[in-house]
Order: sequence, then C-alpha cells, then structure tokens
Amino acid sequence: MTLVSARDLVHDAARRGTGIGAFNVIHLETAEALVAASALAELPVILQISQNCADYHGGLEPIALATLAVARRAATPVAVHLDHAERPELVDEAIALGFGSVMFDGGTLEYAENVALTAQVVERAHAADVYVEGELGEVGGKDGAHAPGVRTDPAEARSFVAETGVDALAVAVGSSHAMLDRSAALDLDLIARLRDGLRGAGRDGSDVPLVLHGSSGVPDDTIAAAVRSGMTKINVSTHLNGFFTRAIRERLDEDQRLVDSRKYLAPARDAVAGEAARLLRLFALQDAS
Repeated sequence: MTLVSARDLVHDAARRGTGIGAFNVIHLETAEALVAASALAELPVILQISQNCADYHGGLEPIALATLAVARRAATPVAVHLDHAERPELVDEAIALGFGSVMFDGGTLEYAENVALTAQVVERAHAADVYVEGELGEVGGKDGAHAPGVRTDPAEARSFVAETGVDALAVAVGSSHAMLDRSAALDLDLIARLRDGLRGAGRDGSDVPLVLHGSSGVPDDTIAAAVRSGMTKINVSTHLNGFFTRAIRERLDEDQRLVDSRKYLAPARDAVAGEAARLLRLFALQDAS
C-alpha cells in the first residue's frame, strides 16, 4: 500500500463502526514514527500537518513534501491531511502539493462567516477531488478558543453540512486541545445524536463522519466508548509529543556528553511509534494492551 486519501480511510472506518487514528506531524521524525506505528499495528493511519506546524517550518511545502514522501513509501495505507487551517490560501497550497484531504477551521467564527468561508473552500477542494473536514462548535484549549462547556448542536450541524458541503465534521463534545492529563469527559449521548443527525446528510446522500479533536486529554475507555457512540476520526497530538519528549530527556540524562542528535531522536521516534500503534488498535476497537 501507499499514499491514499483520508476519504477512503474515514469512510471505511465509519462503515465498520470503528475509529481511524489521525496523528499530527511535528517534524520528519514524527512522520517516520507514525508510518512505523501503522506497520506495527497493521492498520492505516492519517498523518496531519497543522497550520502551526507549517508556520514552524517556515511554510507548508518543506514539511509537506517530506511527509508525502514518507507516506508514499509506507507498507500500509497512509493519508496526508491538512489540519486546522484558518487561512484559505493554505488550503489551496495543500491541494496544489497533493494532499488528499484538508480541514478548514472556522470554528471560532460567527456561524454565517464560518458557513460562507467553508463553502468557498469546499467548492475549490471538491473541484480537485479533495476531501474536506469542517468544524462547528469549538473544541477547547488554545487561546481561549473552544471554551469548556461549548457543544455542537445536532440540528445546527446538519444545517452546516447542507450549507457548506463538508465531507466530515469536527464537533465539540467535551474534549479540549493541548491537555497534559487524560481527564476529559465526553458527552456520549450528544455524540450519538450528532451521528444520527448526520446520517444521509452528505452531498451524495452518504453519512457524514464525526471527528474528535483534543483526544490527547481523553482516557482510553472514554475514547472507545466515543467510537462506539459514533466518532470516527480521532485526532491526537499532545499525548504523542509527551512520549517523544520524555524519551529524549531520558536519553540525555543517561549520557551527559551526548551531542549527536540522532542518538536521542531515534529512541524518541521509537517511543512515539509504539504508543501510536497502541492507539491505532484502541481506535479500531482491538486489544490495545
């Protein structure tokens, strides 16, 4: 297998009633770790590059081309996705670079503005056969966006999908971005109502899958329950970053004279691969022990 579209992975998981892991790339080592995790778990994976990541690398192209190259060499199905793009021009660049899916994040905008901008992005993306994820309701965390207590209304979600044409929808159900502990409680009843409200709501009469952002702060059993209730695409970043950073600290503590970065990045990459593989099995409702 090789590079595929997130469309195929997300809809296949939705048909099975399971979840698909979507993990954020920070640098090349992350991309390599996530592809290794996919091979270890023998399950597909979605590699996500966020707007923040693109800005960190001085632009989308360098990290995008590296990630796409790693994905094309994978032995398992791997998709590359643009995550949390708030600038429409970044979406256009991702499409030109060969991304099979993009997320336009208008979640902090007023409803009418979110609809208008998202619909414009969808029109251009669909013309290039690119899958689009939108966001409605705010998922808590960064800069006060997605404040705790905010929830996505099922009726509004169906209207949003109809007005914008998005293929998947990120919703606010109790998670929060950048949590360092796994203590978030999700509204499982709301997830089920959102799932039911988006049945047949897609542009071709298909169901519109739900996306859970801020999953780093959600315990294993709650994530599994959320998948059973109707969540499909499960996004994780901070949790895996912790594994990477802790492995580096441990290796540097072991050898104070270490200067070759490969000597501490390699075990960090391996740590992410192991935990990401475990999460992929968890989301697929397999034994994740």
